[in-house]
Amino acid sequence: MSTRSYCSAMTHCLSGVLLSLMLLSTPAIGLAGKPQDNDDAPHDNAVTEPQTAPASDMIRVDQKAAKQMGLQVERLTRQRLVVSIKTTGQIEALPDQKVAVTAPILGIVVQLLAKPGDPVQAGQVVALLSSPELAQLRVEAIQKREEAEAGLQQAAADLRLAQQNYGRQRQQAIADLNQARTQVTLSQERYDRNRELQAAGAIARRQVQESETELAATRAALTKAQSKLGELEAVNQLSRAQAGVSVAQSRVRLSDAAYRARLQQLKTTANNEGLVTVTAPIPGTVADRPTTPGETVTVEAASKPLMTIVNAQRVWATANLYEKDLAKVEVGQSAQVIVASLPKRTFTGRVAQIGTVVEGTTRVIPVKVELDNPQQVLKPGMFAELELLTGQAPAAVLAIPSTAVVDNNGTPRVFVQQEEGYRPVAVTLGQTAGKLVEVKSGLKEGDRIVTEGATLLYAQSLGGVGITTDSDDKPKGGKETEHDLDDVIRKIQIPAWLGLPVGAVAVGAAFWIGRRTQSRQNHSPSSSRSLFEYEAEIYLNQLKQPVESETRQDEKPADIQE
Repeated sequence: MSTRSYCSAMTHCLSGVLLSLMLLSTPAIGLAGKPQDNDDAPHDNAVTEPQTAPASDMIRVDQKAAKQMGLQVERLTRQRLVVSIKTTGQIEALPDQKVAVTAPILGIVVQLLAKPGDPVQAGQVVALLSSPELAQLRVEAIQKREEAEAGLQQAAADLRLAQQNYGRQRQQAIADLNQARTQVTLSQERYDRNRELQAAGAIARRQVQESETELAATRAALTKAQSKLGELEAVNQLSRAQAGVSVAQSRVRLSDAAYRARLQQLKTTANNEGLVTVTAPIPGTVADRPTTPGETVTVEAASKPLMTIVNAQRVWATANLYEKDLAKVEVGQSAQVIVASLPKRTFTGRVAQIGTVVEGTTRVIPVKVELDNPQQVLKPGMFAELELLTGQAPAAVLAIPSTAVVDNNGTPRVFVQQEEGYRPVAVTLGQTAGKLVEVKSGLKEGDRIVTEGATLLYAQSLGGVGITTDSDDKPKGGKETEHDLDDVIRKIQIPAWLGLPVGAVAVGAAFWIGRRTQSRQNHSPSSSRSLFEYEAEIYLNQLKQPVESETRQDEKPADIQE
């Protein structure tokens, strides 16, 4: 067969195909706009139940897929909601439990004994400083003390000498006293005997008088010895030595008085090396340490602290309230706090402080909730969500968990479990209380709603990507597949009025192609090739060439591979 004959046959074939497609598509298009007469289509006299949904809205999920999705279903009940005010804020340390440790005097940081994160106790030494002022006072105190101690040693030596002298003089005085007493005794005996002899006429009166004079002399010597024992010179010397020791001891005690007074004034102490010790004022944890050893620190307010100690056993959750909500909040009310790092844990506290001044621009007032934080999991600076519980609703309302609500283009929806599957229901929401939200319309008491996994169900309703359902386990090509295809075809609603124009256009196109080809064949010489024949030959040549596949960057084409 020649190329011209082949092209002519092909032209008539294409015209026939177009005409056939036109005749077949016209009745299909005409019938597409009409509802199919089957059992699935609703009749005019059918009664629609309130909970019945179209097949396209119902989501069917088998038990295995529901378990994988973590679906949880609960029955809707009425309950009294706790009325609350929600706001956002941050965690803060109590004012008296966050202390900046500063230098008590101008000096140089010698050593820092605590680093960030270390726990410290009240009174624990956390830093050592070297102060030129205290160093000078300490040197002077040491010099004075050395001088006072030398004086004390001299006074002590004088005291010991006086004590020895006193001992010797006392012993001599006691000996003299004893001798005088002996003499008095002897004189008294001689006098008594002489008187007896005189009375007997044995001796003269003159001997009695002599013995009496001797007795008087011995008695005078005894009196002198007794007085000498009480008025020893060593007694005075001993007293002076004791006074000197007392004075020397006082000088020792007062030698560092100025040094100790300055330390007491600074409310600090110094170690044996003369370094100023800085102690922790409160128990807690070192939060920051901006100073390093070797830096010079001052007592000025602008000077940076040695470190910051925070006691986070109790913290504040601080937030702002609008002026209109101020009347609903009072000190002592219960509050709940949630932080982002612990989303499943709720901290309970009470309103500890309400601000006294409303900011003029934002019209808000600060509120502080005090929280116990024994494990110190709440860190100052954390963002927090606060819910101030102001009371209970006067009546019980339908309430569902907030996890049961999904947002469908701005419309809240809840999935209700039915025998056929899960049906999305549009609802109207009311006030929120904690994790519960009021349902004003769309649901009724007793409905079984999905409380967990509603987001996955919503994703399934949009396409079901990654979720295994009952339809995924059915074999392809069966009745179910054909039925689904019919449903898809029914959904393609083409207006009936488009059938006639489309058919007319198809007939006209087929007739024009045939006439154009015949006209070229009649007017062109047999030796020259028609334009249509040239185009048909190009098309046939393209069909004979192999189709090139895409080559990856890491692969070479077949004609350049080694």
